[in-house]
Amino acid sequence: MTMPSTLHAIRTALLATLVFSNTATARAADAIPFPGTRPLRLEKPLDVEMVDGINRFALRALANSAAARPALWKRDFSSHQAYTKSVEANRARFRTIIGAVDDRTPSPRIQLISTLESPSRLGGTRSWSAHRARWDVLDGVTARGLVLVPAGKPVANVIALPDADWTPEQFAGLADGVSPEAQLARRLAENGCRVIVPTLISRDSRFSGDPRVRYTNQPHREFIYRMAFELGRHVIGYEVQKVQAAVDALLHDKASALPVGIVGIGEGGLLALHSAAVDTRLSAAMICGYFDQRDEVWREPIYRNVWSQLTEFGDAELAGLIAPRPLVIEACRAPEVSGPPAPGKGRSGGAAPGSIENCTLGQVRSEFDRAAAVYARLKATDRATLIASGEGDGQPGTPEALSALLGGLGVSGKLVANGPKPTVDGTLPDPNRRQGQQVGELVAFTQTLLRRCAKIRDKIWNKVDRSNLKTWAGTVEPYRDMVYNELIGRLPRPNVPPNVRTRQVLDTPAYRGWETVIDVYPDVIAGGILLMPKDIKPGEKRPVVVCQHGLEGVPMDTITEKGPGFGPYKAFAARLAKRGFITYAPQNPYRGRDRFRTIQRKSNPMKRSLFSYIIPQHERTLEWLSSLPQVDPKRIAFYGLSYGGKTAVRVPPMVKQYALSICSADFNEWVVKNTSSEDGYSYVFTGEYEIFEWNMGHLANYAELSNLMTPRPFMVERGHHDGVAPDEWVGWEFAKVKRHYDLIGIGERAEMEVFVGPHTINGKGTFDFLHRHLKWPKR
Repeated sequence: MTMPSTLHAIRTALLATLVFSNTATARAADAIPFPGTRPLRLEKPLDVEMVDGINRFALRALANSAAARPALWKRDFSSHQAYTKSVEANRARFRTIIGAVDDRTPSPRIQLISTLESPSRLGGTRSWSAHRARWDVLDGVTARGLVLVPAGKPVANVIALPDADWTPEQFAGLADGVSPEAQLARRLAENGCRVIVPTLISRDSRFSGDPRVRYTNQPHREFIYRMAFELGRHVIGYEVQKVQAAVDALLHDKASALPVGIVGIGEGGLLALHSAAVDTRLSAAMICGYFDQRDEVWREPIYRNVWSQLTEFGDAELAGLIAPRPLVIEACRAPEVSGPPAPGKGRSGGAAPGSIENCTLGQVRSEFDRAAAVYARLKATDRATLIASGEGDGQPGTPEALSALLGGLGVSGKLVANGPKPTVDGTLPDPNRRQGQQVGELVAFTQTLLRRCAKIRDKIWNKVDRSNLKTWAGTVEPYRDMVYNELIGRLPRPNVPPNVRTRQVLDTPAYRGWETVIDVYPDVIAGGILLMPKDIKPGEKRPVVVCQHGLEGVPMDTITEKGPGFGPYKAFAARLAKRGFITYAPQNPYRGRDRFRTIQRKSNPMKRSLFSYIIPQHERTLEWLSSLPQVDPKRIAFYGLSYGGKTAVRVPPMVKQYALSICSADFNEWVVKNTSSEDGYSYVFTGEYEIFEWNMGHLANYAELSNLMTPRPFMVERGHHDGVAPDEWVGWEFAKVKRHYDLIGIGERAEMEVFVGPHTINGKGTFDFLHRHLKWPKR
């Protein structure tokens, strides 16, 4: 990956290369194409065309996602019981993708918190009282908040989830900040319910960081999301499990247990919907200010990003997991969010962009109608209710919505009128201290998962037979498919003609260069610069080295022999061409900052990542290169720096035509780098919000990815002063690769060269590696 020490130089180079690209475009409009290809004409620089096209392709997939979902559902509408059984597999998959998969504390109890100085009671009215409370959830993880206890015998239990920026005390009317109409916890207590109000992880950034490293402007929800996502967990899943633990406690004595309902607004509405979809013990649900078509979830905060969700689950499908239980959707106003907090004094930026806006009544109604169709087929139309507050923009907590929820819980009678403002007894809990405890517990729990994940990976991969090359080849393919399907995300094979277009852009004494564009999918192109040595004899076939740039790079960065771009890349594509190799420098789509990072946001809900597009781009490129009379298709190698090194352990393992792969300035203990909350090397603290890959910690680290190159050669190029990671992380991870190649009997095909230098191409041992394994003599 591109590190801070080289970012300035590379970004300066980008400006220069962009000027070059625009100049070349004008100068080469009628340039000679490469033989057998059509003339290339581009209206914009190649990288801009590429990123824009992939964005359009990803948006179409989102727009079409709802129409494709029914194929993943096998609903049985013959009875309510049969229906619930028929969607259990869907429910289990949803539980997995939100990361609600850890064993909860057995037999939890909701405990009232009191000391000699401070009783549990915080205040209330004559009809109910509020108490501090906690309950155990996971190992070392608790939920904290309030319990509102009615003066008489409770008529039902309700878990009330405020928006993420509201405290339980505000939701209960004990503290200012929430309008009386929106104090749903208080309103339900006034109507005889025992109400559990958990504290949600907030959007503040006070605790987003570590004093041993630095603090950031990431909302707490994003800070936890980043590290958890890499381990197959999610802030959403953690909080759903807090809800489930409360249900465990409320239903511990099933014989005398009251029904349990759930209500939430804003972020609490999201969690209420998700919790009711996951846990069938919740008898009824009310969702306020959160129910919509999710095609534009990529515009929302990144902590709402759920891997693969929209392939199977929109809000209507989640409602279908609640059916036939009563469901109330209240179209109303909820807190809006314009973006992450601004970086304060002593804090770094880098939080992902994302906003929350209230949707229109028409949007809510459109999604509700899809959900209502499921209830209709179950002959339970009366159990799905849409209630609009005003025109969908009024206050939450309308009497109609609350009455519908209570009716769904079997509570009869007229809704009690809005009661008096509660009094406060003494001092309320410090919300910042409590928030810090809650954030700290989830960070600690996630870091424990990080320490344990390698052993889980080992159990998975130890089933591959490393006795020899034959047994490896006979057992490894399901693991390659697992990585491609579950970690990267697989697209169908390209379905359009390649339509190769080229134009000559370089002519030097040693080689000529052609800019190239190849169609992959509608709107998705591959492209780059082909360098063809001038001394190739007729009928001669030579090896090819694909030379991949890094973050925010362009193909010319790997070719230019002057200017800032030369610093990290050392013109390695041009130098190899002078040695007689054919070289090809692809444009990869990781350029344009948020323009490319939002590709990841648009793709993740569809079970895709940036590399879902990059792999087919390389497959198409190799198809074309292999067709050239000058190319030996069995001798095509990959050599990438930084983000190109990231590519080196993801693309060649999936594209078997690559004869070898060299990872430069990127290889390290990648899962730790993406998950650690206590190392300055970690992406948890930086602006690369697209970098996180779902459940990588339990599927495949860099060693496992590199091992998929077997029996093809693999090499790591590492500078001691490279800020990507410490030498120890690199050595630790590469030792696993070397051991693997040794055990299989091909240890000479795995190498690492370490040199004294920074984040750069060294071009010594790696060049020797290319000459040796591609069988091309040195010049």
